[in-house]
Amino acid sequence: MKNAANFIITIVAIITALVIGKGILIPFIFALIFWFLTREIRKTIYKMPFAKKIIPYWLSNLFVFTLIVLGFGFISEIITNSITDLSTSYSKYEPNIGAIIKSLDSYFHIDIIKSIKSVIGDFDYGSVLGDIANGISSLLGDTFMIIIYALFIFLEESSFKNKLIKIFEGKENSYASMQSMLSKIEFSISNYLRLKTYVSLLTGILSYIVLLIVGVDSAPFWAFLIFLLNYIPTIGSLIATVFPAIFSLIQFGEFTPFLIVLTAVGSVQVIVGNIIEPKLFGKSLNLSPLVTILSLAVWGKIWGVTGMILSVPITVIMIIIFSQFEKTKSVAIFLSENGDIDKV
Repeated sequence: MKNAANFIITIVAIITALVIGKGILIPFIFALIFWFLTREIRKTIYKMPFAKKIIPYWLSNLFVFTLIVLGFGFISEIITNSITDLSTSYSKYEPNIGAIIKSLDSYFHIDIIKSIKSVIGDFDYGSVLGDIANGISSLLGDTFMIIIYALFIFLEESSFKNKLIKIFEGKENSYASMQSMLSKIEFSISNYLRLKTYVSLLTGILSYIVLLIVGVDSAPFWAFLIFLLNYIPTIGSLIATVFPAIFSLIQFGEFTPFLIVLTAVGSVQVIVGNIIEPKLFGKSLNLSPLVTILSLAVWGKIWGVTGMILSVPITVIMIIIFSQFEKTKSVAIFLSENGDIDKV
């Protein structure tokens, strides 16, 4: 009974800390992702012939860091402008909404709004889109803090190994175990981020081409939203397909552009998500599908859209850490796909 009470108190304390510390923790986690991506790019640079002899370690760090910061700035400018354009022009599309509803009512001979409300209740597309846009704007607004955190992580990187050696001085087995755990975390997260970024980038670019051909307004914003939502397991690709399709319906007031966007972007999601992505990932994460959905719901509740994006990396880290200790090993087995935690 005492253990159960302690467990509940610990869980409540952790969730409270996550909610209260959201403003600090989210930029810090993205700074860590920034650091992982930088290490991956740096590794790629050093795979080039004679790169290690010609390019000093500090110069490669500076080059990659600058490259990513410029990328952040470029994306931030495009998305901010797109969100501004959307917010100012959304009102001019509203007459099209009435025409679409009237067309549906006459075709199906029902009150479509009343029928939809009876199933899903009140749903304000503009409000939901606004929440997503605000979430992206907030994340972009944290760019400065993310860069500052990442800079200090880079500075800490050189001395971190020496600190670990001193902490585990005289405890070689514990040091080796810690090194192994950190290596597993780095490999799994770096592998996930690299492959998922490739897949999301491919999805975003192909979808952008479709939106550009159809003539959907603010195509860069929708392409970036598709790229970002692709990091959310399962439901991300669905939302990324439906939202630009609905917007094209509102923009044009016709069903043809809506069907083209829905079919074309949906086809991109299906092909990339069900054919290309499984071949790239294989079983490398060894993460239970049920746990993936549950972690998506839990982190989404705690940190919103950002939590959904981070749900898989956080869960993978939890499995790796839990697998290192006897008391939590059973939890790691439960969270894994097939119970073989050595392959995480």
